[in-house]
Amino acid sequence: MPNLVRDWMSSPVVVVDSDTTVSYAMTLMRRRNIHSVIVELNEKNKEYGIVTTTDIRDKIVAVNRNAAETHVREIMSGPIITGKAEWTLAECSRLMQEKKFHHLPITDEHGTLTGMISATDIFMAVEEIGWVEEKDK
Repeated sequence: MPNLVRDWMSSPVVVVDSDTTVSYAMTLMRRRNIHSVIVELNEKNKEYGIVTTTDIRDKIVAVNRNAAETHVREIMSGPIITGKAEWTLAECSRLMQEKKFHHLPITDEHGTLTGMISATDIFMAVEEIGWVEEKDK
């Protein structure tokens, strides 16, 4: 049986309001030992963005911007693409490679955020369980 995203994703997802400062988001990320936060744009329509450590490196540090005076909505990527907990790690990896990102929020059948999987999570899965190429279905 293939390993599924649900077996390796982190949960719950850390969500911040779009008016949150980057400084506060960084503190949350450090304290929770995570590399991304979801930015809630419109809860009713389930619209979200994402801020990652790469965004902070490229859009705050590299351009000498003040994290305490910058809101996450100013540096986030979005709208986000999501995956499903029922996907295999291979399916998840292919999407992440194609879209060139390292964090994939996971939603249920209603579009509710249920988890987050990262390239690091996939690396840990492969290191722990080994890897056997899946046969094409």
